[in-house]
Parts: sequence; structure tokens; C-alpha cells
Amino acid sequence: MTAPTDARPRSGARVAVQKFGTALSNMVLPNIAAFIAWGLITALFIEAGWITLVGGLFGYEGGYGFVEHLGAWGAGAEGTGIVDPMIKYLLPLLIGYTGGRMMYDDTVRGGVVGAIATMGAITGADVPMFLGAMVMGPLGGWSMKRLDALWTDRIRPGFEMLVNNFSAGIWGMLLAIVGFLVAGPFVAAFSTAAESVVDFLVAHSLLPLTSVLVEPAKILFLNNAINHGVFTPLGTAEAAADGQSILFLIEANPGPGLGLLLAFMVFGAGQAKASAPGAALIQFVGGIHEIYFPYVLMKPKLILAVIAGGIAGVATNLIFGSGLRAPAAPGSIIAVLLQAPVSSLLGVILSVLLAAAVTFAVAAALLKLDRSGSDDLAGATADMERMKGKRSSVASALVGDGGTATATRTRPIDSIVFACDAGMGSSAMGASVLRRKIRDAGFADVTVVNRAISNLKDDADLVVTHQDLTERARQRTPSAVHVSVENFMDSPRYDEIVELLKAEAERGSGGDGAADGDRVPAAAGVAAAAGGAGVAPAAGGPGTAPAAGGDDTARAAADVARASGTAGAATATAPAGSLLAPESVVLDGTATARDEAITEAGRLLVAAGAVPESYVQAMHERERSVSTHMGNGLAIPHGTNEAKDQIRRTAISFVRYPGGIDWNGRPAEFVIGIAGAGNDHLQVLGKVAEIFTDPDQVARLRAATSAEEVQALLGGVDA
Repeated sequence: MTAPTDARPRSGARVAVQKFGTALSNMVLPNIAAFIAWGLITALFIEAGWITLVGGLFGYEGGYGFVEHLGAWGAGAEGTGIVDPMIKYLLPLLIGYTGGRMMYDDTVRGGVVGAIATMGAITGADVPMFLGAMVMGPLGGWSMKRLDALWTDRIRPGFEMLVNNFSAGIWGMLLAIVGFLVAGPFVAAFSTAAESVVDFLVAHSLLPLTSVLVEPAKILFLNNAINHGVFTPLGTAEAAADGQSILFLIEANPGPGLGLLLAFMVFGAGQAKASAPGAALIQFVGGIHEIYFPYVLMKPKLILAVIAGGIAGVATNLIFGSGLRAPAAPGSIIAVLLQAPVSSLLGVILSVLLAAAVTFAVAAALLKLDRSGSDDLAGATADMERMKGKRSSVASALVGDGGTATATRTRPIDSIVFACDAGMGSSAMGASVLRRKIRDAGFADVTVVNRAISNLKDDADLVVTHQDLTERARQRTPSAVHVSVENFMDSPRYDEIVELLKAEAERGSGGDGAADGDRVPAAAGVAAAAGGAGVAPAAGGPGTAPAAGGDDTARAAADVARASGTAGAATATAPAGSLLAPESVVLDGTATARDEAITEAGRLLVAAGAVPESYVQAMHERERSVSTHMGNGLAIPHGTNEAKDQIRRTAISFVRYPGGIDWNGRPAEFVIGIAGAGNDHLQVLGKVAEIFTDPDQVARLRAATSAEEVQALLGGVDA
């Protein structure tokens, strides 16, 4: 066993880029309706728009006075029309206002100063000033906040309004001048250089290669930095000049995600195949691309499929000269078609279809060649995390910072927040699914809302995020319970949250000696895997033993065992009857592979009279959906939640494999089969967790020569 290690919060360039992308998206996404309005106005009223197209199709040869007036073209053009002022003034000012408000604690004062500063940048150049707005807006709000802090509580009573108004006006004036003299010309030069790079890529047919960077970046949740920081500003400027831009479809094309999910529908297995149809509908029609990220994270080689699809889509648009008038947000096929000019419809449709077809073909080939035998989301994600330098917490339903000890919560869970990068896509869908499950379980008083991570406040009781975003959420809500999910649509974590609420309700009624009103988790870590009713709460619990080998799974179970009053109680009273009979202990297992080991452990439970033979098949079904390998050489196979009704009484079995067996690429030396009819097996799991956090105890278990020694080590399992 390796020495215990301290887990450190994940940080570095990737988290910094995610935060930067979140800041950009928080300025753009609240105003996306304005972008859509501008795109529709452009599509309808410019000279080559939908109205003139329909008129031409019906042979109309008269004037378009009202249309010409709004679009500022033809004989009816008067003034500037509506298209150009919206892109030149309205959209940048909205972004600047939102950025300033965001940086000044969501106050109007910060937004107003940000808008004033942005106006200076707008008038300092002739190009659409989106990049300038993203700089001057936040700068205005942030700097105004710092200035206000200098004279807070020093203003004489009665002069507050005078000081506040004039300070904001004077500082806004100065920032507007800076924007006019510095930001405007700088952004104009930057835009010119960026457009030259894009023109070079287009001229040399290299633009499709951007998918090699864009598609992996999307999977790593860096898409907001790319889309809203690069493609939206440059694409909007290009669309203003040329009527459309291919840049709007590099990241937003729904084809690659659709093709990947279709491949899982046909060639996938287990939970991944079952959830793929619904995910495809949400991704393609709803425009929530995050829904397909877990499927790539589960099998990282599939990144080749979405890259190939992205290249095919961009190449198609390049060949047909097609693009969109405005950003397609969300990246739904409906939004894509609405923002496509008439002349680009064929190319845009083909780019989506070909991107989906190429992705499907490559993904299908990779899935058919896959010899892993199962679609293990949890196990594959753990392998991916190790490759990326992160600690594994494969069996922990709720994770903190990777290896930090967990503690018992002392207040009920009344508010749940589902958070994502921008707070408008995957979190809204996930919150809807979770809210329905919680209400169906009878907890109508528990609120479930969705927010952007940047808008989180430390007032939530429980926060749900994608596992790649959990660390950022913990930084903003350190006192909350944190749940990491891998599949927004059908995560088993949702059922575990419901089980937590049920356990807390039982505790609140006075059971188990808990104080009235306190909600205490029933189980986590090992217990979470054994039946889906386990949660690891917020960090900071005292007295937690570190996991051997740096694995934090057993540690989480030990913490919850302690919360349930079982940790450390080797002589605690167990439920009536024997949970681990001597006949259910095998010290030299005969299995040589995972499935054989599950069958061996399951048949011991059958022989003990605890379960029927059909329960063994349910143990295999559970393994195909979620791995029960806990780390430190331990696996705890058990049946599905649906199979609980088959359990006649709670029992466990113990099989030791001195040579070890392969369990989804990880070694397993100890296999403990579980049949838990209620919560009475949690005491045993607590003891197991304690053993596997202590290398000396594991060594004693490894050296045991009789079933009685094993029973003694798993103290308290007999009545």
C-alpha cells in the first residue's frame, strides 16, 4: 500500500480558462435574445432577405418601401435603418452593461458605468465593438466598486446621492475617454488581424482543422471561452460586413453530437444505449450540447469521431460558402435553420447531416471494435481523470475535492442548486429531472433551481454539477453538499439524493437518537454503490482516516458510517441473525474474471437463503451500469434497486482471491457480495470501510486462515 496522500483542489490553466469562459458567457448569454432579434431583423429586412426572396418567387416587381426603410437600402432608405444601429450600439452596450453589473455585485450602478465605458470604445472605431464591450464593461464595474470602497462610510449624511451620482458620472466619463482613445483602436486592430487569420485559413482551406482544437475543448467545458470569446465577436463583425459568417457554425453545429448519440443508440450497451435516444433529442432539438459530453468522457477515443464530424461540417460550409447571420444559441437545429440565410440553407443543412453521418460512421466503428464488454461510465471516467492528473472518486456519490475528509451536516437539506457553466443549458435540464424525482418522492418543500456557477452563493444546502465542474462549485459554496454527475439526463446520483432526503426525514422524526430536525446522511461511498442510497457531505469532518493508496472512496464510507453511529463500533449490536455466515466465507476463490467472481459471491448469498437465483443476474446487471469496484483491491457486487424486492433477508458473502482478478482494468483481491433489504447492512459496510482505510487491517484480512478470523475482523456482524 502506498502512503496516504493529501488531495489538493484542482487548479491550473484549465480551470482558469473555464472561469474566463464563464465570465464571457455570463455577459453574452443573458443578452442572446437581442442577438436573435438582430439576426431575425437582418434576415427579414436586408436587400437579400426573406421578404425580397418571397416577393421574387411570386413575381413581385414593385417597391419594398417599409422594408427598404428598416433595412436602409434601395429607394426607400431613410436614415440608418435598424440593422446597423443594433449591431453597432445596442448589442455592445448590452454586453458592457451586463459585464459591469456582473463585476459590481449585480448592481445597476456597475452596469451603468460599464455601459458608459463601452460607449467610448464603440465610438472609437468603426468595427462592431463586442470585444471592447467585454473589456470595458467589466472594467467599469470593477473599478467603480473599488472607488466606492475608498469613501464608503465617510460620506456625510445627506450627501450620499450627490457623491454617488457624480462619482459614477465622472469616472464613467474618464473611462469613456479611455475607451475612445485606447480600447476602440486596439480592438479595431485586433479584429483586423483576427480577420486576416480567418481569411488565410479560408483561402488555404485550413479552417476545418480548427475542429481538432474546438471539439476536445468542448468536452473539457472550454466551449464558452472559444464560442463567446472568439467566434461570436469575429462572426458578428463578419456577418455585418458579408451578411453571414461560417464562424457561427464551427462550435454550434449539432451534427457531431447527434451522430455520436445515434451510434450509441445502435452499437452502445447498458445505460449508455438506453439513455442515448432521449439525449439525442435534447441535444439536436433542445440545443444542449453538454448532454453528449459524458459519452465521450466514458470512451475517450470517441473524441476522434466528433473531431472527424466537426471537420466534415466545417468543410461542407466552406465548399458551399454557407454560414449564419447571427449566433445559433442554443445550438439547436431550429436555431441554426432560423439564422441561416436563404442562400446558405442547402450548405448549412448538408453540413449538419454530413457532420452527423461522419461522426456516426467513425463512432460506430470504434464502438464495434471496443472489447471492454460494458459501458462503465463511472469506471471509465475514473480512468480519464487519472490520465488528466486528477484523483479518482469512482464510488463516491457525492465528492468533495478528491480526497478531503467528509463530515456530518447539521442542518436539513431544503435547497438544491443544479449548476453548470452558464446556468442556461444542462443545469436547467438536470434541475427539471431532479425536481420531478424529488416531488414524486413527496418532498415538495425542497426547492430545486438552476444557476451558473459564477452566480452561486454559499446559501445552498446541496449543489449538483458535472464532475468536471465540481471543484469550481466548491470554491463558491464550501459549506454545501456537492454531487458530481456524469449524465445530466439519467444519473443514478439523482436517486441517491432522493434516498438522502428520505434518510434525513427518518432522522428528523427522532430515530437513531438524532436531534429533532437534523438530517444525517444514511450512507456514502461504499454504501452509495450498495443500493444507491448514499451521500458524502461537505468537507471538513474530524477524525477521518485517510484512504490507503490515496483512494477516497472508502474514506467517504467511513465518514458516513460514523454519521450513522456505526464507525469505530466493533462491538455494536447487529441486526438479528447472522449477516455473514461461516459458510459464506471463501478464502481461496476459484473465479478468474470479474463476471465469474460476481457469480461466485452471488451464489454464496443464494446458498445462505438470503436471495433467489435470479438475484445473481441482477448483480450482473448492476455491474454493467455502474462499476462496484471501490479501490484498494475491494469490490462489492450487489443487485439493482429493482431487485431489492427479491431479497429475503440481509446478508453478505466474502470471497478472497490471493492472486487478484481483473475488474474492469483494476485489481480486485476481496469481493464482498451484498444483499441489503433495508439499512441494516450499513453497519457492516461501515466496518468494511474502516478496514480498507487501515493497511494493517487489510494485511490481517489478507492473512486470515479461517472464516472465523474474517468474522472477527468484520466485528459486529453477528447477533
